[in-house]
Amino acid sequence: MIKHFENIRGEQKKGEKICSFFASDYHFEMISIPYIEKELKDKSNVVILTENDLNNSIKKVLSSTNLDENKKQEIFDINWSNNNENKLEEINKKLENNNGLTVFIKGGKKYIEEMDSYVQKHLGFENIRTIHCYPIDEIKGNMQDIVSGYDTVLSTIGKTNI
Repeated sequence: MIKHFENIRGEQKKGEKICSFFASDYHFEMISIPYIEKELKDKSNVVILTENDLNNSIKKVLSSTNLDENKKQEIFDINWSNNNENKLEEINKKLENNNGLTVFIKGGKKYIEEMDSYVQKHLGFENIRTIHCYPIDEIKGNMQDIVSGYDTVLSTIGKTNI
């Protein structure tokens, strides 16, 4: 879904919204790695906003992939920790190079809403794609309601239009 909003300079912009659902940190990483690899190949920037630190799990997942070592390192270098204050500053810097930006927001519904609100309010630029990643065990029977607010779902098979 293309959502319109105003950034801090009062300019109306639009950004692409995608959702995803994961069963565990490892599952989230397996879903996101192919998409991240494509974004990096296209010279887009990627930021992971997450409620919990993913450094250990991403190391394990990357070690078992068939990617070359340079790609593994490039993906690992994205910063999979949960230091969101530093990452929000990083987003501002990455927007300056104008290559586009993909922001994964991974966590509970409240966390996703808070981080997305910040991104929209302060960073609402046209070249930002946000991917809201919900834990399946938290949303249980509400998946249909959540999906209805998006046009695209990211899963292990890639992006799928709803």
